[in-house]
Order: sequence, then structure tokens, then C-alpha cells
Amino acid sequence: MAAVAVLASSSFALGAMPDSTGPLGSLGTLAGSAFARVADGSSESVVPSTPTKTPDWEPYSTKPNILMITADDLAYEDLEFMPHTRSLLAAQGTSMTEAIAPTPICVPARASLLTGQYSHNHHTVTINGERGGYESMDHTGTLPEALQEAGYDTLFAGKYLNGYGLRGTAKDVPPGWTDWRATTDMSTYNFVRPRINHNGEFTTYNRYTTYVMRDQANEMISAPERADKPWYMWLNYVAPHHGGPGEKDDPEGTSTTRPADEDKHSFDGLELPDLPYMFRTPTDAPRISASRKFFDEQGRAELRIAHEQRVEAVQALDRAVASHVLRLQETGQLDNTIIIFSSDNGYTTGGHNINGKLMHYRETQRIPLILRGPGIPAGRTLATGVGNPDIATTVMAVAGAEPGRTQDGVNIMPWLTAPAQNRVIPLSAWRVNDGHKQIYSGIRFGDWTYARFSDGSEELYNLAEDPYQIHSLALLYEYGDKLAELRALSDRYADCAGDTCPKEFYPAD
Repeated sequence: MAAVAVLASSSFALGAMPDSTGPLGSLGTLAGSAFARVADGSSESVVPSTPTKTPDWEPYSTKPNILMITADDLAYEDLEFMPHTRSLLAAQGTSMTEAIAPTPICVPARASLLTGQYSHNHHTVTINGERGGYESMDHTGTLPEALQEAGYDTLFAGKYLNGYGLRGTAKDVPPGWTDWRATTDMSTYNFVRPRINHNGEFTTYNRYTTYVMRDQANEMISAPERADKPWYMWLNYVAPHHGGPGEKDDPEGTSTTRPADEDKHSFDGLELPDLPYMFRTPTDAPRISASRKFFDEQGRAELRIAHEQRVEAVQALDRAVASHVLRLQETGQLDNTIIIFSSDNGYTTGGHNINGKLMHYRETQRIPLILRGPGIPAGRTLATGVGNPDIATTVMAVAGAEPGRTQDGVNIMPWLTAPAQNRVIPLSAWRVNDGHKQIYSGIRFGDWTYARFSDGSEELYNLAEDPYQIHSLALLYEYGDKLAELRALSDRYADCAGDTCPKEFYPAD
């Protein structure tokens, strides 16, 4: 790790990012957006009438390698505890501070990364049941197939979709992958004994899972055949998702993760974030809202331990990211590789009285998204609104690949050098156990978030005046025009597909 330490020596505080718009304490610094001017509920439209012209973008003359690293349930705020990632990726690339998961839960988010589509179009809307998990996904026409057609080797390591490996699916190798190294459920969540399907051959490892995934990826990066053609790798870590086996100091009533042995107790005593939305149900939140849950003193103490262990589990992940940058450098591939670092969804331990994800609040939707590589501005933070379907669409554009499916997402490469933009992004979530009942639908645009629940109740927030989403505006008369406009946008785009999905960008200032 000595060489990695040298690479990481330029580590800097995340809050010191050039042109930073956010916190990590960023929640209160959005007043520069267009909607700070209308935060009093005036009748001016939420969405301006004239979109920004798409900036010119020159496709790559030679195909770059693409390394996409995703973590499971990594919140945007967790970047504070990842110094290697900040120094080697964020300081050398562009950080998207307003990237979100439109359906913020594991499988739908990952299916969007495979398809470039919103959940209502790829139809894998939850984690299990008839409309959720691995078996509900149509694995044809996906990103890896498109990249293979474009001349890429396609490589996979780590966690795939929930349910992969169950009910006779352990031997499956989905179409489009040149080298397949996926953990099989339920070993995916055993942090010390993962089982990997390597192109149809099975191996069980008695090692910490983050290190197994790290070494699998570095082996593929170093393979001699990497010099033969461009490659795309999706490296999907399971940390800091909860998993076992449990230990005696784990909280009894709250699921938690498992750090590497050397990281246990490295953050002993770490407190939960001291933010206004912690353990607070928003004013006028409807009865159906998940924010109605209550955590007593014991529950809050258990969440503090869960938060502490999540941060400890992130340490091995952060070191693994550094090892990949080092391996690319050692093999002479770094300057021709685009690295994308992200998560499937956001996460919160106590925000809005929630322990988890799925809801429409900012902390559960917001994902880290950092891009580094040729043609990408270094040291920039950008508050342009993007969703994870855009990541898949962008990868295909970078590779010069023809998508195998209609794309709901947009190529964000032209926007990386432009001023910050706002964009309409549809939101949705379905019942976890089967996906047959939709929990809510809604819209995110700049500072505005609107959600309508299955019982017809609504929430409306403006981050410019309420950065922690504490006071819903849906029942306030003076916000009636805003509510009506956002409700109409939600209805308009709830079933959008391809070119009927919102793809216009609007100036944020």
C-alpha cells in the first residue's frame, strides 16, 4: 500500500472542492439557483420556457476504456470518509453534486445502469417478487451487449442484481459479458465468505468480500488481453450495504454491515449527523409517509452504531478505489481510461425518521457521481441535475455504441463543461415485496421536489427556502400554482419513454 499512499497524498477536504455547491454540508447552499428568486411562492413558472442549447461535444477519436465503480447504498455524504476517492477521482475529475436515483432502491437503480431507462420502462421496479430482482429483468438489449457490438471487451465483478444465484440461476451468465465474476446470493451478503461465479465456474473465498472484489478487478485490469481492444468494466461493491455474519457488538434490532477486521472500531464513538431533518417528520407529511416512523432512545443508539459501522466498511472500499487507480497507472492505461464512481441509491440512518432508502427525500435519492478521464474537467463540482439512467446513456455515447433499447437518459458529456443546469427528472417507487403497487410518483427539478402517494396525498419542497425538507408546501394556498405545475409535470412524464422523457436542460442561475 506504500505506492497507494503516495498517490493519495493530495487528499483534500471534500468541502474545499473548487466551485463547491454543497456540503458535504451543501444542503443549505442552493440559494444561487433560479428558484431562490421565487421562493416566496410567486406565480412564476417552475420550469423556464426556453431550454439551454446543448453544448458542442466532440466524440472520442479513439475508444477509451471505461471503468465504472459502484458501491451499494453509499450515500453522497459518505464521500466525507473516503479521502483516496476524493483525491484520486474528485480532485482529478468532475463531481456531480445533484445526481439522483429516480427509483432509489437496489435493483431498479442497477437496471437503469444496465439499460439507460427509467424503472417504468425496464419493468424491474423492486428487489423481489414478480416485478423485482434478477429473474424479473429482461437481460437482452443491455449496455454490455451494445458495447460488445462497438468492439469492447465487457467485464463484470461483484454484486449483480438481488436474487442472482437463487432458484437455479447461479450458473447463469447474462448476455453481453466477456468476463463474468459475480457473487451469488445469498453469499453476496456474507462479507467473509463470498461465492463467485467466474464464467460458470464456482469458487468460495474465505476472505473479506471487498478485497475479493478488488483483486478480481485488478486481475482483469492487468490481463494481457486488455492491450488488444478497449474495455468496459462494471465493478459493483457490496459495501456498505448491510450484511453478516453478525458480531457480538452489533445492534440487536437494526441491520448493519461488517467492516474489514483492520477497520473495526476505527470510528468508535462517531455520532450521527447533527442535521435538522434527523428523526423529524416533515410538517404536513401525509399519514402514508414512511417518515411517520418513530425511533426511541434505544433505536437511535442502534442507528448510531449502524452508522459507525457503515463508515468503517467504507474504508476498505476507499482503499480499493486507490488500488484500481494505481493498477491503471502501473499498466499504462490510466490516461486512456474514463473512471465513473457512483452508487445505486442514497441512504440515511435517521434522516426524516427513516433508516434506509426508497423515499423521495434528498438524502435517500442523492448519489455520489464522479467522472475522471480524458476530456473531463479536473477539480470541478457541478450541480447539474442528472439521474442514473443518464450514466448508461453516457457510457454508450462515449464508446460510440448503438443502444439496444430506447434511451430515456441523456449523454451528459456535453454538459460537463457548461454552467450548472436544472432538469426535470421523473421519480417513482413501488412496494418492496412484489412491485405491484406504486408507493409514489413525482418530479425533481432543481430545488423543487414533488411526490404524490398512492392514496392521493402530496408533498412539495423547495430546497432554496427549506434545504432540509422539513416543511411540506403542498397544503399552503400560496404555493398552489407551483403544486399544480409540478403535479402536471409528474402526470406528463409518469409513462414517458425515449424522446417523450424530459431531456431538456435549463440554466440554474
